[in-house]
Amino acid sequence: MVKGSEINVDKEKCIGCGVCVSSFGELFKFDDQGKSEVKKDAECEDCEIQAVIDICPQSAIIKS
Repeated sequence: MVKGSEINVDKEKCIGCGVCVSSFGELFKFDDQGKSEVKKDAECEDCEIQAVIDICPQSAIIKS
């Protein structure tokens, strides 16, 4: 299981491609600038943290 509090999005690296939002919508959403952000209170029971980190083509998802 992955909790939203375990990951962050580096806004400098994020290009707003939406891969994380479409793949792990229970953990990510778009902010006002069209970049990804973590839903801090969210959980993904079937997710593994490395899979969540690896999905980003810009390496913008990092472990907290």
